[in-house]
Amino acid sequence: MHKLAFLLVLTFNITFAGTPPYWSKTGHRVIGDVAQAHLTGKAKRAISKLLDGQSLAAISNFGDEIKADTIYRKFSAWHYVNIPQGKTYNDIEPSKYGDLVIGVNTCITKIKDENNSKDERAFYLKMLVHLVGDLHQPMHVGRLVDKGGNDIQVQWFNDGSNLHRVWDSNLIEQNGMSYSEMAVSLPHLNKKQKIAVQDGNLLDWVEESHLIADNLYESVEVGEKLYYRYGYVWWPTVEKQLQKGGLRLAKVLNDLF
Repeated sequence: MHKLAFLLVLTFNITFAGTPPYWSKTGHRVIGDVAQAHLTGKAKRAISKLLDGQSLAAISNFGDEIKADTIYRKFSAWHYVNIPQGKTYNDIEPSKYGDLVIGVNTCITKIKDENNSKDERAFYLKMLVHLVGDLHQPMHVGRLVDKGGNDIQVQWFNDGSNLHRVWDSNLIEQNGMSYSEMAVSLPHLNKKQKIAVQDGNLLDWVEESHLIADNLYESVEVGEKLYYRYGYVWWPTVEKQLQKGGLRLAKVLNDLF
């Protein structure tokens, strides 16, 4: 029995180790940290009350952490939305299991409803923080045919990887900074520039990530070995997406509270 349990755990780890379906923990925390710094006083107080004083960075990985519990499996499809090249979200039929857009909108509705319990509103707040982060990882708005780049195998510094994983974690981990170091090292934006980043709505932001994803598909060839050059070329895009994610999350939360 013990051997069987060990084999099951080992199989689980092997299956999922190569394709983590999320921004790295660092990436989500950067987005949470940036958002925290741009909350209004009113929003900050309301959020602190719901989260019992926890910061947005502290709870930013909640959406991935709960995947370990099968009762939350129904939320799995909320972490991404697949859009074919040349199409927009309005051109596709929404998945019956939900998608990233449905997930974000559902969270907002649940949080707005003050008839819901504090625990329920806190749950959806944590999910919202995570999903807005996922939205800004372009491969979460990739193509269904290759599972958002998961089926596009490449090598990252001689280690097996795939296009999705490169953007989830390889690029950020290679940078070597903590989330707080990365957050303060993001490009400086003046007030006008921040307002411009926060402009638009959820579907505008989805379309933006989708267009970046189209470019990323062209950035590699199957089996290609990626080294420092790839990181040098694409790191500015990583920074922009982390910064946009944080600023837009702050806007969503300030509007909510």
